[in-house]
Amino acid sequence: MGQNTIQAGNLRIMKFSSRKAMGDQAGKDAGEAIRKAIQKNGEARVIFAAAPSQDDTLAALVQEKGIDWSKVIALHMDEYIGLPLGSSARFSQYLKDHCFDLLPFKKIFLLDEGDGSLSPEQLCERYDRIIREKPVDVVCMGIGENGHIAFNDPPVADFHDPKAVKIVDLDNVCRMQQVHDGCFPTLDDVPKQAITLTIPTLMAGGTLICTVPGQRKKNAVYNTVYSPISTKCPAAILREHPNATMYLDAESGNW
Repeated sequence: MGQNTIQAGNLRIMKFSSRKAMGDQAGKDAGEAIRKAIQKNGEARVIFAAAPSQDDTLAALVQEKGIDWSKVIALHMDEYIGLPLGSSARFSQYLKDHCFDLLPFKKIFLLDEGDGSLSPEQLCERYDRIIREKPVDVVCMGIGENGHIAFNDPPVADFHDPKAVKIVDLDNVCRMQQVHDGCFPTLDDVPKQAITLTIPTLMAGGTLICTVPGQRKKNAVYNTVYSPISTKCPAAILREHPNATMYLDAESGNW
């Protein structure tokens, strides 16, 4: 497997020799956490991130055996404001393509579903109620080139945010990452605002599965592990979660 493990605070960091090996282990561990939640609670509530960094983890997770997906409630963590409902760049479309349309979930809650008649503020209020209904069991996530988790970029990140869901302005590092990921052709095409789950919402998840491949994430990973815990690198707060694991490939873990 070519894997080694280090510890940073409570955060376990697993380094792998390839992106596939990284994703296979992350998907396996996510599947195990989902099975345990179903066994304990009769269902599992799972938040999913949408980004190319999640490709390998989701590919492995959808192949996991022994998960009763009819007992899994799926949520997702962020969505752009201003893109047409049918846009291929929407995060909901990514999750449909890589996960939501491939498995028989009990229920899927999209941040922005329906006919687009609700305002961003109304969408936040609606999703706030959904998130607060019951505890979240598993969060499948990544971190950004600027150290963000979900769309909590350094300028808007708040470790004690009173909101579960909020509207945020996206910083240029975050927006440029979307170009690097191939989601948009130029910076001008990337929306400037989004709806995101807040940091306390993510940190309240029972198990965090954080998959972070690629050379462009190397500095953000290093800062997550070694920088002071502050909103300058929001992902550093993962070191305080009691059950979080970060999965790296040879590029992101090369430090």
